[in-house]
Order: sequence, then structure tokens, then C-alpha cells
Amino acid sequence: MPHTMARMGDVLAGFHAAWEFESDSVLIRFERGIRTPKLFQALGERRIPIEAIEAVTLTPGKRGTVVLRAEPRAGADPLMEAAAGQLKDVCDPYRLVLPAERETLAEYYADELRAMLAPEDAGPAERYLVQPPETPLQFKAYDGKASFDGKSVAFRWFWTGASSAKWKAGDQTFAVADLCGVEWRSPEVFEGHLRLLRRDAGAGTAGAGAGVGVGSGQPGAPDQDPAAVVFGLGYGPVHESLPFAAAVLGAVRSGGPAGLSEGAGVVAGAAVIPGARRDPADIADRIRHLGDLHEAGLVTDEEFSVKKAELLAEL
Repeated sequence: MPHTMARMGDVLAGFHAAWEFESDSVLIRFERGIRTPKLFQALGERRIPIEAIEAVTLTPGKRGTVVLRAEPRAGADPLMEAAAGQLKDVCDPYRLVLPAERETLAEYYADELRAMLAPEDAGPAERYLVQPPETPLQFKAYDGKASFDGKSVAFRWFWTGASSAKWKAGDQTFAVADLCGVEWRSPEVFEGHLRLLRRDAGAGTAGAGAGVGVGSGQPGAPDQDPAAVVFGLGYGPVHESLPFAAAVLGAVRSGGPAGLSEGAGVVAGAAVIPGARRDPADIADRIRHLGDLHEAGLVTDEEFSVKKAELLAEL
């Protein structure tokens, strides 16, 4: 008979979060407030199945605190897989920081959790056990706006930040079925970005932040890759871009939403996003920028004519 908590529904409250213990999971509710990390506020609450936990530790913290941590199994949580070890401790959603005087109580719950872990659940998980963030999601990167509706990812370039390569390629839409992973590099490091890994891009070895351990095989820097958006000061913050990456990973790993099969969505790399008519002022700005590229010799006469016609057709 599996071990169960002495009192199901017990709550252990710490700084910025409270853990509620159930027979098969731990419900983590994050506080809202100016001192709570923005990532926690964005997550709201998360239910962590016991089978998604590999180990439980209790260690001394800073300034008279102790830290209770449930260590997730590899491959069990799309958020942690997308993060790929890049999160700072203060933003780790599996850490509960408590006053040192509550160490005895924390140790009790740590022991209870350890007793619930099943030996057969050790090692990497074969599927995601923790639910990914809900869609729709969107955020502003330095060179474009990224949005995800659960079926496809769309990048709409900003004329003030996008490279000429991206501008020439046009706005992009990628169906979940055409993706094999996500590469997220934290905006808190140099060259932060989010890159979509496409099934038709070949094999290779992805760098830090590779979502599902498959190579991108996509040449070029992220600022030149139409399948990537780059971050910058105030653009693509962790609390916006990481849940976005995790949601995409969750859809990719599950095979995409029901009904997303052949013919659904737009083929990865398609040039322009179809849909509603655009703001005339926005189109005018894009045409002016296109003209600047043309005058600078970065766009040929033919490319200028074709692209201008495409933009005018969106009015």
C-alpha cells in the first residue's frame, strides 16, 4: 500500500509560496506581491505529481532560512526542461524558502514526501508529467512579437529591431507539427534568444537551453534566423519568454493539439502570416523601411517590388 501524507491537505507556507500536500501531488501556490519573483507570479500555481519528483532535500539557506526542494525528474516538467539549468535559485519554482525556526516542520514534510517516492519512478520521465503553461501566450522580443495559440507559433517582426534577413523573409508562422523542440537562452545572459527547432532543419547539437535534446541544425546567429527571436534589455523577460517556451515544448512533446494533422497550420518557414488586415500606418512604416533597405543595396529591385506588393496586399 502506498504511503500517504498523515493529513492530506496540509499546507506549508514559506516566502513567496505555499505547498499543499495531497495524496498524489503537491500543489504549489505562488504569492502575488512586489517582492515575489515575476516568474512565480506568472505561473500562479502548479500541481506537481509525486511521480514527477526524483528526490527531496532540505538545506540551510541564507540569512536564517532553510530551503525545502523537490528535485524534478529529468523530462518531467517542460518548464524546467526549457530552462535547462539557467534559472537563478531565487526563481526556482521547486524551492520553498522558510524561516530557520520552521526547520523541524520542514523536515517532517520532507520525510513524508521521500516516503511517497516510488523506486520505479526514478530516472528520466518518458513524458511530461507536469502541465505546461496555458495558452494563448505572447511576449515582445527585441526584434519582434512572439505569440502562441496552442497550434502554431507566430513571429511578427519589428521594423526598428529586426535584421534585414528577417525583414526580407517576412513574418513567420510555424505549426507545432513542424517543430521538434525549442532552444531558450535566458535574457539575463549575453545573446539571449528563443529559437524554434524545426523537423526539416537537419541534425546537429543544440546549445544551452535546448528543449528536448534535439539539435537545431539551423545555421546562422539568432538575429539572422527567421525561426528565432532575440532578447534585449526589457525584451523577452524570463517570466514571459520561459513559460512561452515551455508551452511550445508541451505541445511538441504531446504531438500537438488534437486535430492538428496534415493540412492544418502553416508549413514551417512560410513567408507571411495570413489573416486579418493590418494597420495602414504599420504597413506604411514597413514600406518605408523596405525602401531604406533598397536604397542601401540590401534588397534588389525585384525583391523590393515583390515585397512591396505583398505589403500592399495586406491593406
